Amino acid sequence: MSNLQYSNKDPLHTSVQYVKGVGPHLASMLANRGIYTVFDLINHFPARYIDRRRIDSIRDASPGPDRTIIAEVVTSGIGYLGKKRSRIFEVIAKDETGIISAKWFHFHPKFMTGRFKKGARVLFAGDMTEYNGIKQFVHPETEVLGDEDSPELGGKLLPIYPSTEGISQRMFRKIIRNAWDKYSPEIRDSFSEDFIKKNNLMGLKSAAEFLHIPPNETDVDLLNSFRSAAHRTIIFTEFFFLELALAMKRARLAAEDGISFKFDQAIHEKFLAALPFTLTDAQSKSISQIIADMSRPHPMLRLLQGDVGSGKTVVGLACALQAVANGYQTAFMAPTEILAEQHYNTISKLLENMRIPCALLTASIKGGLRESIYKGVKDGSIPILIGTHAVIQEDVSFAKLGLAIIDEQHRFGVLQRQALQKKGTNPDILVMTATPIPRTLAMTLYGDLEVSILDQLPAGRKPIVTKIYRDKDREKLYHGMSIELEKGHQAYLVYPLIEESEKVDLKNATEMAEQLKLVFSPKYRVELLHGRMKSDEKETIMRDFKEGRVNILAATSVVEVGVDVPNATVMVIEHAERFGLSQLHQLRGRVGRGNDQSFCILMCGAPPSEEGRLRLNIMVETGDGFRIAEEDLAIRGPGEFLGTRQSGLPEFKLADLMRDSGILQIARQTAFEIVTEDPRLELPKNRRFAEEIKQKGRLELSKVA
Repeated sequence: MSNLQYSNKDPLHTSVQYVKGVGPHLASMLANRGIYTVFDLINHFPARYIDRRRIDSIRDASPGPDRTIIAEVVTSGIGYLGKKRSRIFEVIAKDETGIISAKWFHFHPKFMTGRFKKGARVLFAGDMTEYNGIKQFVHPETEVLGDEDSPELGGKLLPIYPSTEGISQRMFRKIIRNAWDKYSPEIRDSFSEDFIKKNNLMGLKSAAEFLHIPPNETDVDLLNSFRSAAHRTIIFTEFFFLELALAMKRARLAAEDGISFKFDQAIHEKFLAALPFTLTDAQSKSISQIIADMSRPHPMLRLLQGDVGSGKTVVGLACALQAVANGYQTAFMAPTEILAEQHYNTISKLLENMRIPCALLTASIKGGLRESIYKGVKDGSIPILIGTHAVIQEDVSFAKLGLAIIDEQHRFGVLQRQALQKKGTNPDILVMTATPIPRTLAMTLYGDLEVSILDQLPAGRKPIVTKIYRDKDREKLYHGMSIELEKGHQAYLVYPLIEESEKVDLKNATEMAEQLKLVFSPKYRVELLHGRMKSDEKETIMRDFKEGRVNILAATSVVEVGVDVPNATVMVIEHAERFGLSQLHQLRGRVGRGNDQSFCILMCGAPPSEEGRLRLNIMVETGDGFRIAEEDLAIRGPGEFLGTRQSGLPEFKLADLMRDSGILQIARQTAFEIVTEDPRLELPKNRRFAEEIKQKGRLELSKVA
């Protein structure tokens, strides 16, 4: 995510290899960090700062972080540590007040021996500890001082950059300073003086200089907490241009002609009468929001977020019926055959009494049945089509598609969503997810979508009892499972591995499935399920489990997004400390889908790390998916939370969604106000913004649905 403007002809677009001190070899290393141009280098900001303005004597330096001393080398050389005889390089140095040790476990012997000669004056900087009564540094930063040297590490605030393998911090500072000295005159701000003043910002050039070369009087704590005016400026800018692109996308959709659906009270009342239960308040509210959106004469683009088991399918059906009542069709797309079948079974039962036909289309449906579905969709006699990717194949032609519903939308790519949209003329789009997404993340990922939230479970659902067990509790676990199986209930056991690994001592699904058979067979049927199985084999096992022919399912996390099996009341997660919070929550959501009490047992192998223990305790404390998602985002960060780069999350240089949520909201409000006034950014005061979006590749973001 870039901040400062450049064009293809701009010197800032120069390859980084031409910066003094770089060259082709270092340029290839920088490319590994996504640094290709001078512009990229200048936008590569420090991760933290070390205060080198104070240099202590050895006696006065107490153990702790960020200590700096100058001492003379007494001796240096290679030694060996512990029973494993681990090789270390150690320097013993002294000043007038005492002696200190510096150790390296990873080093180049020839370089280190030549560097730390007896009598050399060296500046040591880093975290100081104490071992056997002697103060020491481990892998400190060092500077060998000459008689006339002014130490580069001493007397100033020292920026520390995100690590780039093979390039030392000192080298990184040097090449960034060289780039700044030559190219900073080419930098121009994207913001006018009025905009800077109104939003309490610095100029972008001034902010970048402040971060790379902080004035000596700066409060280091302010820098390290990312609360300086320079930090706020860069963070605001990163958020602002993202939100500006999303606001333009929403404005574009609002300007397009869409379908204005008229609310049909009669069909809605028939729908409510067909339900074997009463809608939750959250379901009723979401249906009202979506139907109101569908009534507008512009294409709807709405996200329905609902925790596992919150009833998203029913909400989607209520809206689909409004499309049908208006003479339009609905396409309902799910990522797997078994999930599509589940939706079909739910929807077809509810539609039976209403005499509204629907059809299921998956890769497994072939021959005459497939052809008859194609025909019915084309002539409009099938108003609701439920299926997998098969729904977007070329052979599928809708008579009048008005609403497209996409379940577990993160499992589909942008092109697949576009392919479904193109089956109609600007149909309304409803995307659904069972993964609770914290508000700050939703504002960046789905800032262009209106959002409806299902934060209630259907009446009668009991909270899932969640407990942490250790290996020593396995007999207790099997006893508890036996009680549930005697009642006719079923159990999932989830493992992190498929087969035994020599490198990792973890329970694996294959081995444990055999152990479970020894314990529970032949009275109860145990089956193994994992991602390496053929699709039809997986489908058969899941169907047998759903229909009660399998009592115990030993599986990998392939069941994370799975079918609704109300009869399953036990979820056991082996090595639960190895799973992320959101994944644990999704797995737990496979049970508790009926009216019987359900249980989730988090099995731990070795004692978990502090972070692992924190995750497990949160699972025991709450079943609220949105609170769990917030905690997970705080622990893992947005990149890991979403799992991949394909998530669509922009890569920020400084901005952090959790820490900087306040700035995000201000930047979002500012961006949307500008686009409300000037949807195409055509006013003279906004032309800089339009140019920025065009240059930085955000133009596509402002267009793609």
